[in-house]
Amino acid sequence: MKKIFLLLTFLSFFSFYAQNTPLYVGTFTDMESEGIYQLQFNTQTGELTNKTLVVKASSPAFLSYSADRKYIYSVNRSATKTEDDYVSAYKILDNGTLSIINTAKAHGAAACHISIDKKGKKAVVSNYTGGTVSLFDINKDGSLNEASQVFDHNTPSEKSHAHSAQFYKKDLFVADLGRNAVYQYRLKKDEYKLKSPAIVKMEGNPGPRHFSISKNGKYIYIINEYGSSITTVKRTKNNFKQIDYDSTLDENYNGKNSCADIHLSKDERFLYGSNRGENSIAVFKRNIKTGTIDKIQNISVHGDWPRNFTLDPTGKFVLVANRRSNNISVYSIDSDTGKLTFLKDYAVPTPVCLLF
Repeated sequence: MKKIFLLLTFLSFFSFYAQNTPLYVGTFTDMESEGIYQLQFNTQTGELTNKTLVVKASSPAFLSYSADRKYIYSVNRSATKTEDDYVSAYKILDNGTLSIINTAKAHGAAACHISIDKKGKKAVVSNYTGGTVSLFDINKDGSLNEASQVFDHNTPSEKSHAHSAQFYKKDLFVADLGRNAVYQYRLKKDEYKLKSPAIVKMEGNPGPRHFSISKNGKYIYIINEYGSSITTVKRTKNNFKQIDYDSTLDENYNGKNSCADIHLSKDERFLYGSNRGENSIAVFKRNIKTGTIDKIQNISVHGDWPRNFTLDPTGKFVLVANRRSNNISVYSIDSDTGKLTFLKDYAVPTPVCLLF
């Protein structure tokens, strides 16, 4: 009987940890936060537990895993305006805490986004105020070399605000909110060369901020900060063309708003975008044949200023980082309709980026 009890206890313990996955949280440290935090997320219940400071750092605003998930990279806002913003490489220790490997200059002010290519050999950093995009080679030990390429998008007549960048095969796409364009670079002989300063013409000044690329690379969904909208772009034989343009706001909302983040669902049947001002997540149903989208829901984030959000590894939950209200809100996803249902929120200081 004792053996059975011990076995059941072990199985219960194993089951609890098997359904928990770590969530790393990047923050701004100008208030109560001290750096990067880790929480355990239960993929069955949607609960967040065990909040832990895993490394002290200066405003690690955006995070990205290495390709093998042994390392994490962050952009860091400098503690003083006289210092340069920088990029950090961390090793993930057995207990989930992070150990700093090295840092490198971001080569631009207000470093706001970082992403890693699928081979794990290059990192790209977007610098909002600087208007620059910096590329870094990653070494086998996870460390970063100094920037190998720096693209300055500023012109004498236009101020750039590079806000995000993503690799897709040999392409590198950059959303430039200031220049009102999405740039395309192409890899040639281990260097990226500008292929197009604007994959499509953005009418007015919607301000492209973040974007999501379909798995086959055929569609790009661009969320516009100023325009509170999503521009849907389709890849053609030689270039791209706009095929859709949709508001992210509820038809009854008339206040100020600034869009932030965007993500496709795991099965790519739905698309989600965040509204800062309306303080909502906009939910869209996606036509998987044509790529066009239709809005089906606007749901409150139960907080203020949802800068970033993510889907959990199972694709069953959405987690939203509300920067100004210092909380993370958790939602379940209806697998049939894609609509969200609010579950609970958890206190976390100035959350800016959520990384599974």
